Parts: sequence; C-alpha cells; structure tokens
Amino acid sequence: MKDVTDLYNEYGDERLPPGQHETDRFPVLSMGAEPEWDPETWEFTVSGAIEDPLSFSWEEFRDLPSETQRQDFHCVTGWSTFDREFTGVPFPEIAERAGVSEDVTHVMFSALDGYTTDLPLEACMREEVLFAWELDGEPLPREHGGPLRVVTPHKYAYKGAKWVDGVEFLTEAEPGYWEKRGYSRAANPWREQRYS
Repeated sequence: MKDVTDLYNEYGDERLPPGQHETDRFPVLSMGAEPEWDPETWEFTVSGAIEDPLSFSWEEFRDLPSETQRQDFHCVTGWSTFDREFTGVPFPEIAERAGVSEDVTHVMFSALDGYTTDLPLEACMREEVLFAWELDGEPLPREHGGPLRVVTPHKYAYKGAKWVDGVEFLTEAEPGYWEKRGYSRAANPWREQRYS
C-alpha cells in the first residue's frame, strides 16, 4: 500500500489544515439524494480535447490498473479524517490512455446525480487523485459515492465528485456545481480556500 499522508508537506507545516478538526468518523454530505445505478448499464466516459475518446463498462473500469493508498480527507465544512485507505485507478492512468491535447488546462468531472466540479489539469495529474471504488478494504458505500468517486486529498473534498461517471478535458476553466455557488475554485485546505 502507498502512503500519501505526508503530501501536506507541499502546502504547510501541519498535517491538519487550519480551521479543521480531526474526527474518527466519516460524515456524509451530498448535494442531494443518492442516484440509482445499474452495473449492467453504467458507463464511464472520457471526452473533450483528447486523441482517443474512451468509454468503460463497470467491469472494464475495474480491470484497469489500480492501487491502494492511505490518504487524508478534508471536508470544506471543517472536519478531516486521517488514514483512510482508498483503492482505485490513478487519474494519470486515464489521462495517458486518452491522449490529452497540449492545450488542455482543466478537467471537468461529472456524476450520476448531475454534480460537476472542475480542477486544473496539473492538480489532477497526481498519483493520489484516484477514481476509488473501495474504502478501508470494503466496496465504497453508496452514501460515500459508491460505486465510484474521485478522491483529492490535496483539495477540499467537494472537488472529489461522488458517483462519478465521466471526465471531460477542457481548454479553459468552467465552474462546476459548487463553484457556481461561490465555493473556491482552488480549494486548497492549507490556505483555507473555502469560498471565492
């Protein structure tokens, strides 16, 4: 297992970002109700400014190279939980298969419930950005975004879409769901970039 809990060294001196409190629990916060999903018809799409548009069934996605990482998780509402184990596909694996164009600057994540969020490409091309389907050795619970969610331990968790079903590579930034509602586009927990 890969331990990436020391990534905070890039951003600050303390593992717990300012304004956060640590909890052993894993609270559930979502935009709305949990969406329905069917593993027989679920599809993950990769689109935008790329050489090879991609589409994966649930079985095909699970067959992609994956890894397990120990990560920390920071919610914009003020709590953090440490040493969570996520298993999934690193973002760079998807990007490399798609052949990202040189003029791509951002990535938009989409989800089964209509949620969207965007991040700069450079913030996504990190080994610890995972499309995760397991949490602490168990299938990712529905309330935590199962079957598949994005985890972004270097950002507030609203940048990690729950129930994710696609990514689009963009040549310019586009605001996602919470960004349109005043949340920070940068979302760096160590700089307390909660709101724009």
